[in-house]
Amino acid sequence: MINQTVKKRCLWAKDELSIAYHDDEWGRPQHDDQKLFEFLILEGAQAGLSWVTILKRRDGYRKAFSKFDVTKISKYSQKHVERLLSDGSIIRNRLKIQSAVNNANRFLEIQKEFGSFDTYLWEFVNYKSIRNKFKKSSDLPVSTTISEKLSKDLKKRGFSFVGPTICYALMQATGMVIDHTSECFLYQK
Repeated sequence: MINQTVKKRCLWAKDELSIAYHDDEWGRPQHDDQKLFEFLILEGAQAGLSWVTILKRRDGYRKAFSKFDVTKISKYSQKHVERLLSDGSIIRNRLKIQSAVNNANRFLEIQKEFGSFDTYLWEFVNYKSIRNKFKKSSDLPVSTTISEKLSKDLKKRGFSFVGPTICYALMQATGMVIDHTSECFLYQK
């Protein structure tokens, strides 16, 4: 008889797609600007939806949004927006699509000012991941004073779909905060 140990994960990782995301990406420090831009757009697209809804459409987003090439997206015209509104592989919400184009332009401005979006973003946590010690998923906050500060600064710079909750989800996704719960096998890693 084979003894298979079942890995305990954060409770939200329930299906194959979310388990793979949980195990391989969530909470891992991310410093690549293109990946940071991808998460910024996907977290904004998630507003009002479940993360698994976005994960299921992630490949569609990559294709529809030029593999998250920020320079290409910054040049999208109204014609591009209209094309995206008819693309069933993404969330067809005009405000969210227009936000992605707008945020691409703001993202480029931050890269010019700071040298990279990574430098700008990680400054909010003093360039070091915050490792939280939550016991269960229900203990996790939806926002923090840092995500509120980040949200306020991004909004001041003209970004949209960057409220404190979206910013906290971005921080979790990119490893700025590590919120694996104490029962999760990734808690100590």
